[in-house]
Amino acid sequence: MPYCFMHACVCLCLCVCVCSCRYNGSLPNGDRGRRKSRFALCKRPKANGVKPSTVHVACSPQAAKAISNKDQHSISYTLSRAQTVVVEYTHDSNTDMFQIGRSTESPIDFVVTDTVAGSQSNADTQSVQSTISRFACRIICQRTPPYTARIYAAGFDSSKSIFLGEKAAKWKTSDGQMDGLTTNGVLVMHPRNGFSQDSKPGVWREISVCGNVFTLRETRSAQQRGKMVETETQELVDGSLIDLCGATLLWRTAEGLARTPTLKHLEALRQEINAARPQCPVGFNTLAFPSMRRKDTPDEKQPWVYLQCGHVHGYHNWGNHREEREGREGRLRECPMCRTKGPYVPLWLGCEAGFYVDAAPPTHAFNPCGHVCSEKTAAFWSQIPLPHGTHTFHAACPFCAHQLSGEQGYIRLIFQGPLD
Repeated sequence: MPYCFMHACVCLCLCVCVCSCRYNGSLPNGDRGRRKSRFALCKRPKANGVKPSTVHVACSPQAAKAISNKDQHSISYTLSRAQTVVVEYTHDSNTDMFQIGRSTESPIDFVVTDTVAGSQSNADTQSVQSTISRFACRIICQRTPPYTARIYAAGFDSSKSIFLGEKAAKWKTSDGQMDGLTTNGVLVMHPRNGFSQDSKPGVWREISVCGNVFTLRETRSAQQRGKMVETETQELVDGSLIDLCGATLLWRTAEGLARTPTLKHLEALRQEINAARPQCPVGFNTLAFPSMRRKDTPDEKQPWVYLQCGHVHGYHNWGNHREEREGREGRLRECPMCRTKGPYVPLWLGCEAGFYVDAAPPTHAFNPCGHVCSEKTAAFWSQIPLPHGTHTFHAACPFCAHQLSGEQGYIRLIFQGPLD
């Protein structure tokens, strides 16, 4: 039985973040091994969860043994050159553990890479220095109902160890236990009213190595931790967003996905729009959204939109002034219908069904990328402040990670019906 699904989004979608319309719902070279655009967490044949047990202080023989024992999970907190606290972890037969990070080593179940908005290939993302930790986080799932999933910062490496060096933020808790934060942190946001058409943005929090919840640090890697939020937990719920400083994951539960439109439903909506035979008001040619399998270059029937007003056309050169003819997309163009000037871009259906908050028809497009989805889906994502870099937040398209622009971040589409 699946615990949940995670989508590599920017976001959003990961959702590993989908980076451009060319990656809409898939990675540049397709899903390969542990590097995918979405991951399903299922009950393991044999439990592999761990829980804290013995604590060793300083450079005692027991501490050294715990660190060197590759069959023993442990977390080491280096307080100074002379003092280290090592917490041993023992097997927990009631939980399964899943680890996420940039590393391709075997302890990582799901490999994630940085999201670079507008990138065209894997090479584009690899040219940017990654801010995602090699062993970013771990998720512990109960093996029995209600299958509660909890997230923790940092993952165990090949030697089954987690090391927090001298410079890492760490401290001793009121009950004498150790805790700490990773360099760039693991941030989580739970939506209010669940992941539905009534969803509203929650508040971003930081999760510690031991799973405690804190307000955000002043900057992503600041030494001083935020304030502990004792009224909140690290339990993941349907629609929880997990940010790893370079990629944002969307957590969807099996129950939540049962209420989400399927790809088959999205394909039926595409065919319904095309069956209405929308026309270009200038060329009077019939427009049609391409197959959801085609996500590269626009074809001759591709719908285009003026992002300032929402009027949908086919591609044409009307209003394409001489100084604007060097390129096709994104240039300021004058709409023939209302004379409004603005960007002119092709429309692409959002293909990642897990990002939709309802099953309504795709009537709105994100600005400036042109990804199309339902009105409430566009409204939801336009309100979500997604972490960007180490200290800023902005709303972005979940299908391609482009920062949203314009007053709302999305536009209602205005189609011209057939004349006959």
